[in-house]
Amino acid sequence: MELDLFSQQPPSPPPRKSEPEFHIWTVAELTRSVRTVLESALGEVWVQGEICNFRRQSSGHCYFGLKDERALLSCVFFRRGQRLILDMSQVSSVDPTLADGMLVQARGRLTVYEARGQYQLNVNLVQPAGAGLLQARFEALKRKLEAEGLFDPARKRPLPRDPACIGLVTSPTGAAIQDFLNIARRRAPWVRIILNPVRVQGAGAANEIAAAIHEFNSPIFEDQIDLLVVCRGGGSMEDLWAFNEEIVARAIVASRIPVISAVGHEIDFTIADFVADLRAPTPSAAAELALPDRAALLRHLAQGRSRLQRAMEGHLLDRRRRLESAISAAAFRFPQRLLQDRAQRLDAAAALIEDRTGRALRLRREKLNAFLAVLRQHRPDQVLALRKFALDARHARLQAALRTSLTRKTSRLTQFAGVLRVLSPDATLSRGYSITLDSSGSIIRAKDSVRPGDQIRTRLSDGSIDSRVL
Repeated sequence: MELDLFSQQPPSPPPRKSEPEFHIWTVAELTRSVRTVLESALGEVWVQGEICNFRRQSSGHCYFGLKDERALLSCVFFRRGQRLILDMSQVSSVDPTLADGMLVQARGRLTVYEARGQYQLNVNLVQPAGAGLLQARFEALKRKLEAEGLFDPARKRPLPRDPACIGLVTSPTGAAIQDFLNIARRRAPWVRIILNPVRVQGAGAANEIAAAIHEFNSPIFEDQIDLLVVCRGGGSMEDLWAFNEEIVARAIVASRIPVISAVGHEIDFTIADFVADLRAPTPSAAAELALPDRAALLRHLAQGRSRLQRAMEGHLLDRRRRLESAISAAAFRFPQRLLQDRAQRLDAAAALIEDRTGRALRLRREKLNAFLAVLRQHRPDQVLALRKFALDARHARLQAALRTSLTRKTSRLTQFAGVLRVLSPDATLSRGYSITLDSSGSIIRAKDSVRPGDQIRTRLSDGSIDSRVL
């Protein structure tokens, strides 16, 4: 008999004992069935209520109740795996400081304590009710993206050293854009800044932010953008929530352009900060991290110009000294003598080259004639004809030996086949004999090898018969 635990109608009377489907539940069976139904139907739940009857055992486990105006729920907070969120930015795994009268939100799995037959909540996380579901959603998404490796520093890319164009994703009317532009004008006024205006809080803000990031990465900008900055000013967790949405995090991860996240103040952390290539504590700090300092660049250029000027002056001075030295040499005082010496040396070199070239050509010609004489004495066509005759003779002898060996092997194989046909089990079976095998395929040679009930197989010349020993 099955009981509908969620039915409001009383169960029908049990059938008579004579009916085969009649079953009497034990208390343990019924309690275990209720526990199974509760755990499978509800699973993990969040419950908000006021703590009452709180006690901590020496084992570290905590027992308490959660109540409201109309009901009371028993709870167990086991020492292993306790997590209490004490504020909006920290999660502590140390001994939680709970007490009667606290209004909390508890997450756990609903089950039944079979020893007492009462249902209870096995709690695995407690947070003050003021933290709200936003903090729970934040923690859940953070754990999910961290498990996927999206926070891994090895995934993040370095920022461009000297960006020529920066894409800015923020509100056009907020203080964040003014802070960013003020720093940008002071540090690097030559850098182009393209604003993609979006809402930074409220319904639909996350979709607009993600769409703006995708748009900067689209072919519309034709690889003009070197760096993206996603920013907004400070605010409450609700105000900053658009930057905690998964769609924004996925858009930042998918961006082929490096991304700086500058959301809120230094104490504010969002999911966008964790997945971005760099987190800036404020929009002003983002401008300082993204843009080079004009004053430092001017100092660097001035130093480079000074070094280049000194190098050029030294180079010109060296060339002037070498020119003066060459002008003062005797060669420039008597240029005709210098040309005559060079012409005479050129004639001597030409005669030497001609003499050595003639001797080399004569030696090469003599060697070539000697090689031709040797070649005429050893004509390749005659040598090849002799080699071919010897090869044909060897080939004929090999073919004859191969045919003789093949005939001999064929004769022996025919003899062996005849003997095998005479001695094979199939020949014996064809004469009316049979072979009996046990279930493992072994031949039964004696009657003591089988017992009544054993399965045996009798092999005949045209098949086999399966039978059982009686």
